[in-house]
Amino acid sequence: MSKEELETINVGIVGHIDHGKTTILYKLSGKWADTHSEEMKRGITLKLGYADITISKDKDQYNKDGKGVPVLHVSFVDNPGHEMLMATMLSGAAMIDTAILVIAANEGIKPQTREHLIALKAKNVKNLIVVQNKIDLIPKEKTIENYKEIKALLKGRFDDAPIIPISAQQEVNIDKIYQAIAELPIPPRDKTGNPLFLIARSFDINRPGTSPKDLHGAVLGGTLKRGSLKVGDEIEIKPGRVIKEANQYHYKTMNTKVVRLFKGSKEVQELTPGGSMSIETGLDMALGKGDAFAGCIASISKTLPEITNSVRVSFSLFNESFTSSGTVKIDPLKPSETILLSINTSKTLAIVKKMNKNEAELVLKTPIVPFKGDTVAIARNFNTHWRLIGSGNIV
Repeated sequence: MSKEELETINVGIVGHIDHGKTTILYKLSGKWADTHSEEMKRGITLKLGYADITISKDKDQYNKDGKGVPVLHVSFVDNPGHEMLMATMLSGAAMIDTAILVIAANEGIKPQTREHLIALKAKNVKNLIVVQNKIDLIPKEKTIENYKEIKALLKGRFDDAPIIPISAQQEVNIDKIYQAIAELPIPPRDKTGNPLFLIARSFDINRPGTSPKDLHGAVLGGTLKRGSLKVGDEIEIKPGRVIKEANQYHYKTMNTKVVRLFKGSKEVQELTPGGSMSIETGLDMALGKGDAFAGCIASISKTLPEITNSVRVSFSLFNESFTSSGTVKIDPLKPSETILLSINTSKTLAIVKKMNKNEAELVLKTPIVPFKGDTVAIARNFNTHWRLIGSGNIV
């Protein structure tokens, strides 16, 4: 099988802040994902980071160096671990096929470890690899004790998930992570019907001083949930661009043409589901700045449903939520309560308008493109921090 014919999967890297996620991604891919200036200053991941590799197998050893036979393309998504950035983590989880949950053996299971595990379930992520990092910093007995705690944490959620003890800094067992990824089942891909491109980021990629004839249009980063997209396709982006008129905010659908397509870092003529992708559009480059289209959906022109500011959601709440100071019992939703919803890569505040057992009618601050059955993650504000309290589906 040639490299062009290899399957591609999206792998999200999640876990508590400072447990080594970004370092592990660097060891796996050779790329630092936290390249934004504020991230470099603060030493934490603030936005979704990306890297892509091809895993090869040489005899019984897996690597990213092209030694042996190529077996799989991998697109990594580095998710923030800080408790204040749960909404960003949920957007990243909407794009992935499987997750690597990083737990530092010297610090153990933290509240965000538990919350991220629940978030993966809420976003319908079915496969998990646990990486037990920093084993070089503690005695063997402590590592075994931490391993048993992880097994107990996974019980009933991801019982069959492999747990790989590693030292990212010392590059111990990195090849075992490649192997675990390569042995994952490839999820079914829906290449039929109208395309649905979930937008997680948007960019102006032009450097200052670029000649006008060499300027590129706004770029959309995300993943294709279904269908296919080709260079030259006429597409629409919804909800689209925010416009303020007479102190009122409106959303304008943006129509444009696909200029170039990329799967990971490779330019292609057509996109099909699987992996992180980007679309260079014919839109003015300035429109893509600052993730202006993050949370939007792109598809062939005149095929997306009308946007809406209200939805009905069938949901269930968890028994408890996890905060930095411990667990909090989750009370039922209340009429007029403000909650935070994560739907695909979008996030929006919502007010509970009506309740009927485990179904709620919600009024949204930011409109969405509604699709029946889409997964919804629900968060509540505890002491200025949004915490995951339940999940459901649009009905």
